[in-house]
Amino acid sequence: MDYELSERGTGRFPIAIKILVAGGFGAGKTTMVGAVSETKPLRTEEILTNAGVGVDDLSGVEAKKTTTVAMDFGRITIEDRFVLYLFGTPGQERFWFMWDELSLGALGAVVLADARRLADCFPAVDYFERRGTPFVVAVNCFEGARGYELEEVRMALKLDPSIPVLLCDARERESGKRILIELVKHARELRAVGPEHADGAPAR
Repeated sequence: MDYELSERGTGRFPIAIKILVAGGFGAGKTTMVGAVSETKPLRTEEILTNAGVGVDDLSGVEAKKTTTVAMDFGRITIEDRFVLYLFGTPGQERFWFMWDELSLGALGAVVLADARRLADCFPAVDYFERRGTPFVVAVNCFEGARGYELEEVRMALKLDPSIPVLLCDARERESGKRILIELVKHARELRAVGPEHADGAPAR
């Protein structure tokens, strides 16, 4: 694989790592967790009802019938060295109060960006920047959506050059796995240099 981690298993128990999968409503978080998980994922989805009318913005995702109301949970083992525990966050603003609890102890986060509704991932980007949580941005390639150059996405989201921006297909296991490995590598690199030197400025 061209995205192998530098360390190999040493006969010890795998290292447990908590990862968040965040992003806007309908960006593909539940799909990604389900696609990469080696166990049956835990989902807390409910049917969208009239209670969300005028509250949840369905423009661009009109066909969506369910929504995550607590979290998604899955697990994947990488090279027998790391066990990643994946926590998918709810996307709607009315459930953001849960993010603080879900973020405790997380090594980093994947921010899924929907090319149809790119601005919807702004809150997740802002949240992890303020917390100093390492994250990568993964642009989920929906069929028929406008194609973006990665630098266009970086500029639109005003991301620091050190933050990885990648394309992905949340439905594909290998695509999601590649994103997760890139996140772990990015978080470990930041930890090695120290947050005060990661972007040339003190951590906020």
